[in-house]
Amino acid sequence: MLTWEEFEKTEMRVGTILEVNDFPEARKPAYQLTIDFGIDIGVRKSSAQITKRYKKEDLAGRQIIAVVNFPKKQIGKFMSECLVLGAVGQEGDVVLLAPDVKVENGLRIG
Repeated sequence: MLTWEEFEKTEMRVGTILEVNDFPEARKPAYQLTIDFGIDIGVRKSSAQITKRYKKEDLAGRQIIAVVNFPKKQIGKFMSECLVLGAVGQEGDVVLLAPDVKVENGLRIG
């Protein structure tokens, strides 16, 4: 079990996807995302294995939730700077976590 103090260290923030690109070098099918987390955090990049459920053209402009305070992770030639959150189904399909109404980018989930 986590303590409350441990949970509070995880910074989950709302961001808006600005750009989506294919990621053919990834071991599992994935997209490269560019996400705006607002003035304080800025724009970050992430790799997300969400190709089963989402088409590239449906993702730009969509708000998501991501963890922004993990260390950067090198994935092939791509540097992932945050972790996009989603619910993973039994078939490995990911449903993105997102606010149900548009909110300010960078808002903290708590």
